[in-house]
Amino acid sequence: MSSPLVDVWEAAASSPFSPAIGKNTQFTVGFVLLAISLVLTTLFGMNQSLVNLPVLGVPASLAFGFGAVYMICAVGVYVYTMDQDEPPTLTAVSGSARQLYLLLRCIAFSNKAHVHISDIGIKLAVDEASVMEASAFLDKSLFTTYTFNALAPLHNSQHSDSDDESEPPSTTTPAFQISLPALLETLQIFGLTDPSTSKPPWARDAPYPTSTAFTGNNILGGMNNLCRISYYGPGAPLAVTLTEASIRTQCDLTTYEPEYADEIPFDRQALALKVIMRGSWLYDAIQELSSTSPEKLTMYAKTVRGKPFFALASSGTLGSARVEFNNQPQPSAFRTPVSTNFNVNSETGDQAANLLETFQLSDPHTVLRSSYKFNLIQKAARAMNVATKVSIRADTQGVLSLQFMIEVESGLSSSQTATGNATGGKVSFVDFRFVPLVEEDDEEGDAGDADETIIHNGTGSGEESGDQDMLS
Repeated sequence: MSSPLVDVWEAAASSPFSPAIGKNTQFTVGFVLLAISLVLTTLFGMNQSLVNLPVLGVPASLAFGFGAVYMICAVGVYVYTMDQDEPPTLTAVSGSARQLYLLLRCIAFSNKAHVHISDIGIKLAVDEASVMEASAFLDKSLFTTYTFNALAPLHNSQHSDSDDESEPPSTTTPAFQISLPALLETLQIFGLTDPSTSKPPWARDAPYPTSTAFTGNNILGGMNNLCRISYYGPGAPLAVTLTEASIRTQCDLTTYEPEYADEIPFDRQALALKVIMRGSWLYDAIQELSSTSPEKLTMYAKTVRGKPFFALASSGTLGSARVEFNNQPQPSAFRTPVSTNFNVNSETGDQAANLLETFQLSDPHTVLRSSYKFNLIQKAARAMNVATKVSIRADTQGVLSLQFMIEVESGLSSSQTATGNATGGKVSFVDFRFVPLVEEDDEEGDAGDADETIIHNGTGSGEESGDQDMLS
């Protein structure tokens, strides 16, 4: 049964509106009416009488009014046509709006998002009080079609000389701000949902399971959900067009001038710590620590008996808690996340995968300790929940970087996937950066005792295992 709204659209498409005066002749008609009004006004001024008022005065006023309207409409159509003749700065088409919604929802803790468009993709960044920032990069491989036309820089005649004219013209990448909640509402206008919210915890490691006969897209007959993003230039809106079945919706999002703020400095060449682990394990740890209503999160790292040791501790009004991650084979008195990988390697004899896939510490003989505001770390929980892996990095200044690797669907539509034209899932990254808290003198004394307690608990009581170290 067809929708009444669709029937109305089809009926309107069969009888399009045609103005009495075409767009190409509005300028001529408006000019003629203005000329007539000028002549009639002159004649009425020369013969001012009550008899000439309906004969000359009223027609002059009507001619001037209609002529002015037609002239304004003609100029507006001309400017719009000139703008449309120029190619848009960005035209990107994705076969699924859900993958874009999944990535952008990870950084949805701010009202405004900075958008940077380049020839390799679209970057959306948000920040909070210059102590936390997050960015999601939509690589061009996520789109079936991605066309970028760089903007030519504005030429300033005051600084033009012979040297400048000899240089080749450079291009600029557009940057602007948009309302992030409005963009998310647009992407889920057809009722899109986050697939991770409908899965049990044990299924989070497989974000996109094998398609079955009961999959939503198959039940709906492989319904398309195309998303087209276009941007014409500075001052123009960001147009998002969604198409599902026979329904097509276009939303024009207002763009704002960008607020240029310095990024949080992070020195990738001077890393004090680098840890790679599963994102779901970090998510579970943060969820457990949040039960004590903590104000700050403290991170510990050290090499204990040749094995990596990583711990997260928090304290709040309801108590204190910590979660320890280590690759030691002996059981520990403290809870560590249980691996969901039940594959056993017969050659090495490992019964479970290491919790820490990568552990690099600049100074293995000292305890690395750094504290951060817990409520800021908790804002990355959505990214932790959907991420396959997370890279935890800290530089020598204490700045924390959380880089999440998220597997998304390919940019093809569901119908193309069903016919076997899909090339598999894609990988995208979401980055978070946090500024560390400054420890006071009295807190440093208490922290020393806590360091000794945590490291002592992490050593264990068993003998050192003969397994090979997993450090890379």
